[in-house]
This record gives sequence, structure tokens and C-alpha cells, in this order.
Amino acid sequence: MDLLNAFIALLNFVIIPAASYGAQLALGALGVTLIYGILRFSNFAHGDTMAFGAMVTVLFTWLFQSWGISLGPLPTALLALPFGILGCMALVLTTDRVVYRFYRAQKAKPVIFVIVSLGVTFILNGLVRFIIGPDDQRFQDGERFIISARTFKEMTGLQEGLAFKTSQGITIVTAVIVVGVLFWFLNRTRTGKSMRAYSDNEDLALLSGINPERVVMITWLIVAGLATIAGVLYGLDKSFKPFTYFQLLLPIFASAIVGGLGNPLGAIAGGFVIAFSEVTVTYAWKKVATYVLPESMAPDTLIQLMSTDYKLAVSFVILLIVLLVKPTGLFQGKSV
Repeated sequence: MDLLNAFIALLNFVIIPAASYGAQLALGALGVTLIYGILRFSNFAHGDTMAFGAMVTVLFTWLFQSWGISLGPLPTALLALPFGILGCMALVLTTDRVVYRFYRAQKAKPVIFVIVSLGVTFILNGLVRFIIGPDDQRFQDGERFIISARTFKEMTGLQEGLAFKTSQGITIVTAVIVVGVLFWFLNRTRTGKSMRAYSDNEDLALLSGINPERVVMITWLIVAGLATIAGVLYGLDKSFKPFTYFQLLLPIFASAIVGGLGNPLGAIAGGFVIAFSEVTVTYAWKKVATYVLPESMAPDTLIQLMSTDYKLAVSFVILLIVLLVKPTGLFQGKSV
């Protein structure tokens, strides 16, 4: 019975939260890796692009709530999500036309694009905070839990309760659907094959009649969709705070690089590696150990390797190790 309680505690505090967080990082890392693989630069504005798409979704969510429109047990944000994606698409296409296209025409070096994207980051960060404010914004409604700890205890008679949040379930299901659609698009459609050809060899793709501006536009549209979905799912699971998305840039880039920058499959794997590493290292294992170990050996301390305040340090350490040992990442992406 104690082993079962230990497993439920592990599921409750490590496996489910890490799977949900990993799905959010994977979606964010997919956007970064598509930009790197197809447009050939590291987009440091990706975190604030996520914030902008999520912000538009939050504003439409509030509008629908004021009109009395809802999805019942599901968050109203799911209704507002398409409007957030459209707003983010308009943003990235405008940014590309006003900023990136000039440097692309000049055939600027990737480092120039990185510096420019940093400038875009600060502008977007300021814009989002100006529109919606710098504080936490909670926009989740509907049922908070698919199953609550109290209900689980009553059903099973176990001492440990399992709480599975609605936002976590939506995150995992949405991530599976989005990733499936993305891989189908890249591998099965003519446009997706054109994007892959452009990524593999730009000159050969141009000789084959592929329109580079069309590839660029579609890439930005896909990235806007991924960024908005990732941003909204993260906001539903935690809360929406503009500066948090800037901080998310480190684990997102770590996910993309660990998996193999430029490799979509690697971005997904990297997202889960980083998420499970962060959650495992910062979790206090006292409760699980108390169930598993004999009473005489029960720990007095939290058995926490690192405080949650230093969660981002885990991403940084993993990133450094991968860059030193295997710069191409787990799935042989492009060397950083």
C-alpha cells in the first residue's frame, strides 16, 4: 500500500507536472527550431512572441466572459485561442516585413539577426506590459480539476490523493494533436516538403522553383501558431505574467539545443528532458522516501537537491554540458 502511495505522490508531483511542462517547452522549442532550421537564425524574440499571442488570447477570453460566452467545464481561452493565433500571425508577419526582410535581402550574417531579434524582444516585452500590465493575470475558468485529490482518496481509499488539473490534461492532449498535425504537414504536403528542401539546401531549392518568400511566410505563420498555443497553455497551467515568458527563453532554447537545433523531433525530446530534469532536481523527495523507506530510516529533511528558485540553473547546466560534449544534440541537429 505504501508503495502505491509513493507512486501516486510521484505521479502527482513529478510525472504529471513534468509531462505538462515538457509539452509546453516542446511546443516552444519547435518554434525556435523551425526558425533556426529554415530561416537560419536564433530568434531570441520567441519568448515574447509567445507572450504577445497569449496576451491577445487573454483579452479575447475576458471579452467572451463579459458576454457570458463559455465552454462550460473547459476554459473559455480555448474559444479565444484562434483570435490569439491570428493576432500573433499579424505580429510576426509585420515584424518580418518591417525588420527581418531588410537584413535577409542584405544576406546579413546570423549574428546580426540574433542582435536584431534581441531588439525585437525588448520592444515586444514593453508592448505587452504596456497593454496588459506587468502583473499576474489569471484567465482560467471552467472546471479546475479533472480529478481532485479528495475525490481520488474517496474512490481508492489511499492515503495519497491524485490531483489532475484540467489545464494539464488540455496541455498534453493539445500538444499531441499539434505535433501530429505539424509532422503530417512537413512530411506529407507539398508546402511542407518545400520547407524541408529549403532548409536542407537553399540554392538547390531555389533552382527547383521554390519561392523563398512563400517559405518564409509560411514558416512565420506556423511559428506564430506554435508560440501562441504554447504561451496560452503555459498561462492556463501557471498564470500569465509577461516577464515570465522572457525567462522561459532559456529552457526553450535549452530544449531545442539539447534535442538538436533544427531538428523538430529533437525539440520535442529536448523539451521533456529539460522539464523532467528541472522538476526532478527541484522536487522535495521526503514524502516519497517516507512511503518507500522503513520508519526507522524516514528522512528528517526535505531531500531537495535544489530550491525551486534555481530551477532555471538546471536548464543552463544541461545546456552547457550538451554544448561541450555533443554540440549537435541528441538527434543530430545543426552544430551550434
